[in-house]
Amino acid sequence: MNHYPAIFEPLTIRRMTLKNRIVMPPMGTNFAAMDGSFVQDHIDYYVQRAKGGTGLITVENVCLDFPMGTNGTTQLRMDNDQFIPGLFRLTEALHSYGACVSVQINHAGASAYAGRLNGAQPVSSSNIPSKKGGAIPRPLQKEEIYAIVRKYGEAAGRAQRAGFDCVEIHAGHSYLLSQFLSPMYNKRTDEFGGSPENRARFARLVIDEIRSVVGPFFPICLRFSAEEFTEGGNTLEDTLELLEYLNDEVDILNVSAALNDSIQFQIDGMNLPDGWRSYMAKAVKEKFGKVTMTSGNIRSPQAAQEILERGDADLLAMGRGLIAEPNWVVKVQNGYEHLLRKCISCNIGCADHRISKSKPICCTVNPDLFKEAEYRKQRVKNGINVVVIGGGTAGMEAACTAAEVGCKVTLFEEKAELGGLARDIARLPDKTRINDFPDYLIQRTKQLTNLNIVTGTRADLAMITALNPDIIVNATGATPLLPPIAGLHEQLGKPGTKVFSIFDLLHNLEKFREFEGKRIAVVGGGAVGLDVVEYYAERGAEEVSIIEMMPLLGKDLDMITRISMMKMVEERKVNVHTETALTEVCSDRFKVKHGEQEFEIPFDLGFVCLGMRPHSPLMDSLLEYGKEHQVEVVNIGDSKQARRIIDGTREGRNILKTIQRVDAFKNEFSFSY
Repeated sequence: MNHYPAIFEPLTIRRMTLKNRIVMPPMGTNFAAMDGSFVQDHIDYYVQRAKGGTGLITVENVCLDFPMGTNGTTQLRMDNDQFIPGLFRLTEALHSYGACVSVQINHAGASAYAGRLNGAQPVSSSNIPSKKGGAIPRPLQKEEIYAIVRKYGEAAGRAQRAGFDCVEIHAGHSYLLSQFLSPMYNKRTDEFGGSPENRARFARLVIDEIRSVVGPFFPICLRFSAEEFTEGGNTLEDTLELLEYLNDEVDILNVSAALNDSIQFQIDGMNLPDGWRSYMAKAVKEKFGKVTMTSGNIRSPQAAQEILERGDADLLAMGRGLIAEPNWVVKVQNGYEHLLRKCISCNIGCADHRISKSKPICCTVNPDLFKEAEYRKQRVKNGINVVVIGGGTAGMEAACTAAEVGCKVTLFEEKAELGGLARDIARLPDKTRINDFPDYLIQRTKQLTNLNIVTGTRADLAMITALNPDIIVNATGATPLLPPIAGLHEQLGKPGTKVFSIFDLLHNLEKFREFEGKRIAVVGGGAVGLDVVEYYAERGAEEVSIIEMMPLLGKDLDMITRISMMKMVEERKVNVHTETALTEVCSDRFKVKHGEQEFEIPFDLGFVCLGMRPHSPLMDSLLEYGKEHQVEVVNIGDSKQARRIIDGTREGRNILKTIQRVDAFKNEFSFSY
């Protein structure tokens, strides 16, 4: 705690006292029931973050006007009193762990979820969609604006009655109030459009209505997009002017950023540094002197401390960071910083699952958002030996999980270091944040005396047999997919060649640090190919080309990464050849075909990045051994199917199911005489 005193300094806002400066901001989950009420998992999710020491938990945005204001596939509701009992259960549970609790009330406007509108046209300030290709809304009539203002007040009153300590008004991120504040959307010519004062009028009415309902002692927070990062949108200077009409009666200014069409700056990519947005909060704080909150990839306690020490902000919002590590506060406070399970900002389980796929959120690095470490209580009753082959993230998660429930575990890793493909990818400068996950897993292994790790050793059947395993976990990862294309195997990675695979780059990055004047050609427009394009395009290569058979680049990427990559491709003027097939690999050029057109793409360096395929050389012999000796054999991660880290993490934790089955079998069929 003494290392980071600013983080643990209490703060009183009206009659709410926070025990520290860490805030869980509102993040949609898709956990709610279809009727907008809480289910138990949803409450358990928030309870974990309260148990972990978070000072202020702000419940994800809650609908105050159903269905016109609804957002997301499933969303909590607060549009009538029947939702108060469930909300009260939540606040009581979180208060019991010493957390203060806020709730974000919101009207989605033009961003409303179409599936709940029953064919009705969404509403907004004007007829401008909230994102490219979005539904065209109709402008609200004045009497409708005043009716919605009253609904904000009613929702805030319910929040107060349900035991919340604070209420947050969402006025950013392309929701209704943002659609009035931003000139991107607001084309009105009445008293709600035009000048900054007029564009701020709706939000001003909402603030005043809420204050009249909740009284003088109840804190109000306002979240807004300080920089909209869109052409024609509000800049930081514009927002500072708007706030002149909004700061009265607001106690906390929650300084966020971006609109729907610049969402990669709202849900930050992994290449953005810790606390990168704090300059915005600093500008707001310096002008208005109010309690100010910042966010943006805050993962490191050192970075958090520095933001507070500089006076950039008073509160630190750690959204995805607390999804990944609900015990962030407790671990930092008690000297366990080395065991932080830091968010790697991959945006797959949290953002992409919810926004693009309408799934409940999950997490790449945290396989259980609801029960955290409760699985460790399920100790095995009988001695169980587990052998894990492969020390990547999937293998380490399986090994740690098995050891933590009492199994005797041996892990074999062929390389000298643990981490697997995650460690390899993290060598790229824009992907270094991925290192945090294998770092955490390695620290976790060090806590386990019943886990033996053997590195620099390729496991064989004799070694495995000698350990008399009950369970064998194969997690040997993946290798580049190299189809039989003319010239590919003859040119790839040979002495003096100019043609390389992704592993040639990752394992010898120091040899690939010449950029100026270089012509780069990359075959494969998936995640791996785009990583190579980004590496060279962002560092000044003269010309970068990418070749992809499908109509789109990065079709399997999460939405945030894809948006960022497409922006990079456009800004760096990358030559894009989609629906184009590689026909031959030559020493200094790729021969390709687009429809009936055949042409060549010359290069100084060519990279073939056609994806990955499972690599499991021992599987046949392991399965045969398992069949003969009644040993469970489990294949997980990329050695099962080349996918993402999140899949291997989940499968690594799922080793619990196999352990429970083996333990139950031993318990039933072991006899003492």
